[in-house]
Amino acid sequence: MRKKTENCPEPVAAAGGWGALKSVGRQLMGSGKPLSGAMTMLKANQPDGFDCPGCAWGDPEHGSSFEFCENGVKAVAWEATRDRVTPAFFAEHTVTELRGWSDYALEKQGRLTHPMRYDVNSDRYVEVSWQEAFTGIAARLNALDNPNRAEFYTSGRASNEAAFLYQMFVRLYGTNNFPDCSNMCHEASGVALTEAIGIGKGTVRLEDFEEADAIFVVGQNPGTNHPRMLADLRAATQRGARVVVFNTLKEKGLHRFADPQNKLEMLRGGSEATSTDYYRPRLGGDMALFRGMAKVVLEAEATAQAQGLPAVLDHAFLADHTADFEAYRAAVEATPWAQIEDQSGLSQQEIREAAQIYMNAERVITTWAMGVTQHRHSVPTIREIASFMFLRGNIGRPGAGLCPVRGHSNVQGDRTVGINEKAPAPLLDAMERELGVPMPRERGHNVLQAIGAMLAGEAKAFIALGGNFARATPDSALIAAAMQNLDLTVNIATKLNHGHLLPGTHSYILPCLGRTEIDKNAAGTRQIVTVEDSMSMVHGSGGINPPAAKTLKSEVQIVAGIAQATLGNAVVNWDELAEDNDKIRDLIARVLPIFGDFNTEVRKPRGFRLRNAASHREWNTAAGRATFAALPLPEQTEWQVAQGEARQFVLQTFRSHDQYNTTVYGMDDRYRGVYGERNVVFMHAEDIASLGVEPGTVMDVVGTHDDGVARVAQGFRLVAYDIPKGCVAGYYPELNVLVPHQVFGDKSFTPASKSVPVTFRAAGGLA
Repeated sequence: MRKKTENCPEPVAAAGGWGALKSVGRQLMGSGKPLSGAMTMLKANQPDGFDCPGCAWGDPEHGSSFEFCENGVKAVAWEATRDRVTPAFFAEHTVTELRGWSDYALEKQGRLTHPMRYDVNSDRYVEVSWQEAFTGIAARLNALDNPNRAEFYTSGRASNEAAFLYQMFVRLYGTNNFPDCSNMCHEASGVALTEAIGIGKGTVRLEDFEEADAIFVVGQNPGTNHPRMLADLRAATQRGARVVVFNTLKEKGLHRFADPQNKLEMLRGGSEATSTDYYRPRLGGDMALFRGMAKVVLEAEATAQAQGLPAVLDHAFLADHTADFEAYRAAVEATPWAQIEDQSGLSQQEIREAAQIYMNAERVITTWAMGVTQHRHSVPTIREIASFMFLRGNIGRPGAGLCPVRGHSNVQGDRTVGINEKAPAPLLDAMERELGVPMPRERGHNVLQAIGAMLAGEAKAFIALGGNFARATPDSALIAAAMQNLDLTVNIATKLNHGHLLPGTHSYILPCLGRTEIDKNAAGTRQIVTVEDSMSMVHGSGGINPPAAKTLKSEVQIVAGIAQATLGNAVVNWDELAEDNDKIRDLIARVLPIFGDFNTEVRKPRGFRLRNAASHREWNTAAGRATFAALPLPEQTEWQVAQGEARQFVLQTFRSHDQYNTTVYGMDDRYRGVYGERNVVFMHAEDIASLGVEPGTVMDVVGTHDDGVARVAQGFRLVAYDIPKGCVAGYYPELNVLVPHQVFGDKSFTPASKSVPVTFRAAGGLA
């Protein structure tokens, strides 16, 4: 392990640069296969290669020979490691012992190689054949008295083909229970945008970033979460566009970026700006700041009309394409500046400055991530963002639009192909026409509803198509206990994680091929899969490395194997689909005509874009128009509530730089100056002093949600950081124990992981 933070250098001045190259070198060397790892990266996001599993940021129309991304290298090296977790490993370690290992230590052991079944008598996983696993799983599913007692989770790394097959199997089984990773991140974006513009996706293409005059970046940290975005922000500032950041913490990637592909810049130690303006709202204050900017825009319009000046608003767009503008105008004008300033944490002057940038720009993009979506009022906030953008017609034209930036590489695609607990009627109708049997119509469970069913003892089975459900969810300590009370748990995965160590009465680990690995069917024909990025681009992906073990199956083959054993081949020939991904794509295209001639289109260089009606100013909303939202600001944000309590703060959980979702690649966070540790909380220096302690003090973090459950994260070191007073931050999954599952976004059911009320106590002591 690297040395601890107090003995290490200050945080770096810019993202990327030599630090990124050194990190990449360590990851490739740590994989044990540095040469093959480097060669593998040459095929990342290339027409004849694989789609990088690192994030969902869009690809350019014409890619460079090597699109460098530090996190992409980490993901590939982590997958392409030479280390293996074989049956011999499980023979040496009990599940109870492994449960005490860290997330990092578990995944560091390497790739899973054989299907395994939990043996309760020895408290170990033991090897089982694929057919025995499929038959055993099917027996437990078919023994349930109601299909709704089973929960079917999907990770955003699952391909379109695997996800479509999965949803078809689950619906034929008889339920719409699809707790999905999107429920925990961008569900609010989907809900809000569907209401506002008629589609739950962003409207821009990557090329629009080349034409925007201003880009508003809200509640996201591209340097850690989607590093390739930094190059596009940097290019925008270099050509004179304004890049305006609203983010609670000062993040290095949103200040400057040193491009590792720029040889001269690397030699000189230079870097370029990724933003021109940086504002730090309080947690939960984004809706208020956009309301404030809208107030300024409407004031400017009134002044322009009074003085006979050119209009500020796009009146033609408002008249031809929008609904409820006057109601929105009234709501904005009625909102007092005092409320806007207190909730946002920004002064009226700062908000006026940002609004002026918006008004000076002909083409504007607003982009956001989980800093916006993981609050109680996340849906109203995104509705406010959309309404603000409507004022000047910044949607449905080049260089302008709405851009929620997803995390997992195919989280958007999974939803497109049917992973949805509240499936739209057209999808179910098309499935019934194609398969000739009725589909379940009852609304299923999302993540929080699945958790509730587990805690109540109603759920009896849980199958995960990837991911680390037990560590990604809120109230992780409660979830761990609930999962062990299930009758059946199944995890389809490439590596060992804590979710596998919470076995039900019957439990299986099913190892699958990784994104970088060659997938051949029984006839020896190479298979490709597809993914959809944040810009609705669909790409083909074919692995180039030999499988980690000859015993591995693809996700498609595993899903088909479970389905065949459970349902047989009477309605769907699962055996046939397991051997030919082209046939799955043909089936997808028949059910979802938006994919067109899927097999032809996906084999074109760079793939193809799914049609986005809102991008063409076609609005599939209830009003048939882009719809304003005349919503009040929250009565109080969590930050405002905390101000009324002694020593109470609002916590946001986020990733370290050596992390991707629950996958921890290492113990460093060099952009924030943290090395060799993860149990830290970032806090304003004056807030640390208010606790009567010094920076570096180790304390317990205590959740204050009043439901009788003790929520404590023990032994976290306080790090003084540039963050608004009253706001604190720390890493998940370690701090997920503090996030109450009963607190979630209105309409979205997304956990409120960015607005968790907490207090502090002496380590190991009493509050």
